[in-house]
Order: sequence, then structure tokens, then C-alpha cells
Amino acid sequence: MASTRNSTAEIISNENDPMLRRIGEKILARERITNEEGLKLFETGTLGFLGGLANHVRERLHGNRTYFNRNFHIEPTNVCVFSCAFCSYSRLYAKREEGWELDAAKILEIVKSYDGKPVSEVHIVGGVHPKLNLQFFANVMEKIKAHRPGLHIKGYTAVELDYMFRKAKITVEEGLKLLRAAGLDSLPGGGAEIFHPDIRDQICADKVDANGWLEIHRTAHKIGMRSNATMLYGHIEKYWHRIDHMDRLRGLQDETGGFNTFIPLKFRNKNNAMSDVSESQISEDMKLYAVARLYLDNFPHLKAYWPMLGRQNAQLTLSFGVNDLDGTIDDSTKIYSMAGSEEQHPSLSSSELIMLIKQARREPVERDTLYRQLISRGDADPANSEMNISN
Repeated sequence: MASTRNSTAEIISNENDPMLRRIGEKILARERITNEEGLKLFETGTLGFLGGLANHVRERLHGNRTYFNRNFHIEPTNVCVFSCAFCSYSRLYAKREEGWELDAAKILEIVKSYDGKPVSEVHIVGGVHPKLNLQFFANVMEKIKAHRPGLHIKGYTAVELDYMFRKAKITVEEGLKLLRAAGLDSLPGGGAEIFHPDIRDQICADKVDANGWLEIHRTAHKIGMRSNATMLYGHIEKYWHRIDHMDRLRGLQDETGGFNTFIPLKFRNKNNAMSDVSESQISEDMKLYAVARLYLDNFPHLKAYWPMLGRQNAQLTLSFGVNDLDGTIDDSTKIYSMAGSEEQHPSLSSSELIMLIKQARREPVERDTLYRQLISRGDADPANSEMNISN
């Protein structure tokens, strides 16, 4: 750590901009940066400066470790009552014949297809279908837990939950307690998009707003559930919208401490109403990850979702503050492939994911959803991995 600190101090001292040097010194001293300073990093920080600082924070928190888990996704439906401009995935309820709907038996069949495989998590998210209500999902989770009690269920974005609870005419706390009793273990971070109403009103005006999203996660933390946080970036938002978004997340984390990780999600412009908006360049992607690591000082983890970025770009993020590459996923994940992500059929075996991390000269560490270490795979032989969930 001493050599890392020394090299970071050298990066700071070589910076010509006095404000950037001061920001770097604050980060080295573990002092919180302000919104103005976060915006300054976006506007004038070079990749070398940002990457050096972000890697310093990453290695101070996690050393060389890079986390992954063995998970699979279930998307019960892409039929949705909402019409988000950036979405390439959903089909409006009026055109539901163009989409898909899975019943409880089919969902359980997918879970059973992983019997005998050492997955630790199922991630369940999808469109907001008016007929797939709170009781439907409670029953589904009860069936999953009855079949495989140890499988962690991470499910339902705040958008899905808000609709479920309002339709059931119950409070957020009542709804979360009901789902938790049925088997829900934690919440994903989806549906956050960009919190500021100037942007939200243009890209997703009809779904739960920032206050509603934050209140659902606040309540989940209050009753003892952990959750993740996301931000959809690289479309029509400005740098200050990103800072505003992260400021609200940082404030809630100060209040509850309930977030596991922050996951920036890159906007993709295929097959949606924002196809005229250019996607961000890789340099902008790396800048975003670095600033997120520096600004969100109370978030323990920063995750790069490799199916969206692509494998090589995900490796690159490991030098810009990222310490987690998500999981093995599987090729049933359609949300991002339909939007034109780098990985059209996202799937990695555990051995491939381990090798991806090793190629970036990091130490692979298998975790569960709550970041408890399961098996350190740094010395494992990938050829001997017993699992390949892409088959």
C-alpha cells in the first residue's frame, strides 16, 4: 500500500490544476469531496489522473481482489405498462402478443434447470405486467424457496415494487415485509435511471420518481434488507445530473448504510425511441467509473456489468475503481442484448470469468450476493471448474 500511496501522491503533485491537486489531496487523506469537486473531476480531470486516484481508493478498500458470483437471471415478462424512451426490451400491454409472459410453473422450471449447479443467486426482474401482481410473485418465491432454500433471491426493481404495492393498496413497508416473508432476500438497483426530473420527465416520466425509488430502498434497509443502486448514463444527461444522482444515493447511504454496490449502466441506443442519441465513448465510460469511485466514498463496492460493456472494456474498468464484475449470468438475459449491448448472448462459465479477471492481473474472489467470500479462486485451475451455466 505504501508504494501505491506514493505513486498516487506523485500523480497528484504532477497535476497542473490547483483545484484538481486539492481534490487529489483530499482523496488521499480520505476526506469527502463536494458536489462542486465531483463536477470538476468530470469536466477537467484527465483519465490518467482519475484512474490513478480511483485505483488508489479501490486498492485501499479491496487490495487486488475482484469479486464475482455464480448467478442466473429470470425475466418473467417483457410486457409493460410503462413506456420508457430508452427501453429496447419491453412491449406495451396493448401489444402484449409481441412479448412473453412466464407462469409460475415455467419460472420454477428454470430454477430447477440449475439443480446440481453451485449457483448462489437468482436475479428476477422484468416488465411491469398488470396481471403479474404482488401475490403472484409472492407465490413464485415461496415455490423457489421450497425447492431450493439456500438460493438467494434478488428481485424486483423499485419500479415493479411501486406498481405492485399501489395496485395492492398497501404501504411500501407492508409490501416489502410480505415479499420478504415469501422469500425475497435483497433488491436490485434497477429503475433508478437518472433521478433529476429534468431528465426523468423526458426518458421515463410515467414510472416511479426519484423520491419513490429512494423511499423503497430506504424502507428495505430499515427492515433489514440490503439493496444495490444504479444509474443509467451516457444519453441526454449532463455531468451535473450525474452528480445530483450520486449525491442522493450518497445521502441515503449515510442514513441507512444499506447499499451493497453501485452499478453504472451504459445507455445503448438500439431498437428504442432514443436511437438518435449517440452512445458514450469508452473514455467517457472509464471517467464515469472513476468519478463514481471517488465520489461515493460510503459505497463499499463498485460493479461493472460486463454484458453491457463487453468483456475487454469490463477488464479495463478494473483500473478505474471497479472491484466487481457481477456474475456468470446466462444467455436468457435479454434486457441488454435487445438494446445492442456488446454481449448479444451474455454468458460466461465460472472458469471464463476467473480467467477474465486474471488477465487483468487481479485476484478472482467468489462471493455471495451480500459480498461474503465463498471461495477464493485466485489459485484455482479454471480448466477444473465444475460449472458452465452457458451450456
